[in-house]
Amino acid sequence: RRGLPPLDVGALLDVQVKRIHEYKRQQLAALHALWLWQRLRRGEGGDGPPRTLLFAGKAAPGYRMAKLTIQLIHAVAAAVAADPRARDRLRLVFVPDYNVKSSLPIFAAAELSEQISTAGKEASGTGNMKLMMNGALTLGTLDGANVEIRERVGDEHFFRFGRDVDEVAALLAAGYRPRDLLADDPELAELLDRLVSGELSGGDRELFRPLAEELAESDRWLVLADFASYAAAQEAAGRRYLDREGWTASSIVNSARSGYFSSDRAIREYCERVWRVAPVPVGK
Repeated sequence: RRGLPPLDVGALLDVQVKRIHEYKRQQLAALHALWLWQRLRRGEGGDGPPRTLLFAGKAAPGYRMAKLTIQLIHAVAAAVAADPRARDRLRLVFVPDYNVKSSLPIFAAAELSEQISTAGKEASGTGNMKLMMNGALTLGTLDGANVEIRERVGDEHFFRFGRDVDEVAALLAAGYRPRDLLADDPELAELLDRLVSGELSGGDRELFRPLAEELAESDRWLVLADFASYAAAQEAAGRRYLDREGWTASSIVNSARSGYFSSDRAIREYCERVWRVAPVPVGK
């Protein structure tokens, strides 16, 4: 893990590196980290592996909600680091100035690749392919290239969660009301309450209020709607990680089958299906 902040090599390195945007749902991973901390404070969740959540990415200059998400990640990271009940089991790291150079050690070190955009919103994605090539197992929705990754490696080597495109459309068409979901799930509601309690913001109850209100009133990207499924998939990933031989086998499968994403194959298919051109023999 050269080139990264000092990390516990015995912990599951859970990585989400990409542009910061609401549809990519970094806020879902941050809320899950808050939920894990909540459980550790109650003396629960100690049967899974230690976990390091590594985030990296940039937000557009005027994108307030994306910048608030980065602030939330830092706030949860600081709170967990200050808690002796949790800091040996959970850590959050945000790598600044994310670029091609800084991505190289992350791709090489990652063990769990988070590709958790709302289904139907990601055109393709290439970070998921790079992480797969380096042996990371994908935890993701059926969105973008995740669909093809899952087809290549099989369900047993992929942690799927969340609604698919049709289920997203059906939920929204039915008049999804996140307030109803929160009324039925006190633990999830507690997460949003903590965002506005001032606990994570030095007593400032207003800093994260826009995030909390967007989730409670609209939840356009179905963060709350997919939370239970996401937490279950994360728990399954943690159990698999404790099986070192099984995890290693899955990692090898991911690396081996990443060859499908070769540019040679992509260009050949474009030639055959789109451009309708045939190769031209080159003489000696």
